[in-house]
Amino acid sequence: MSEKRLAVISIIVEDREKSACINALLSEFGEFIVGRMGIPYKEKSVSVMCVIIDAPAEVINTLTGKLGMLSGVTAKTLMSKV
Repeated sequence: MSEKRLAVISIIVEDREKSACINALLSEFGEFIVGRMGIPYKEKSVSVMCVIIDAPAEVINTLTGKLGMLSGVTAKTLMSKV
């Protein structure tokens, strides 16, 4: 496995019905997750999540991809250089 990277995955959830799927994915990758924060934005009827992850780039990309494949969910990653 390649060297670990620190990253932040930003998630916008437009379909709250996907919450269980999101939580299942985050649990599946739980050994790599440093912390997470979620804030409902009621005025826009969305939730915004921030997940801090310390993992090999392949793992980070896999989690981001799986999250982004859920309808009503958008996920983007910002990776550190270290």
